[in-house]
Amino acid sequence: MSDQPERKQINFTIVPDEQAGEPRIYANFCAIAHTPFDFTLTFCEVMPLSEKEVREAESQHIVRAPVRARVVVPVQFLPNLVAALQEHMRVFSDTYSNVGWTKGPVH
Repeated sequence: MSDQPERKQINFTIVPDEQAGEPRIYANFCAIAHTPFDFTLTFCEVMPLSEKEVREAESQHIVRAPVRARVVVPVQFLPNLVAALQEHMRVFSDTYSNVGWTKGPVH
């Protein structure tokens, strides 16, 4: 017999707590980095550039965008995240394919 205690499996659903009062954050750009242990998703908001900012971007090849959120997730979390995004994208495409939505870049 094993000295390990018997593990009991419990199935449950996690539901976001909307009463936490966190504001909704808009982002239209996501930079992704990783280590052997986790992935970091940095969400930014890229606004239309002024003529001056366009000139600076042309010379420096950099556009600074404010970070709205940075989320670090373990590597084990990624397959389920990717699958969920693909399923939601499939449903979205099936639902809104007749309204002129394209798969091109937002900006």
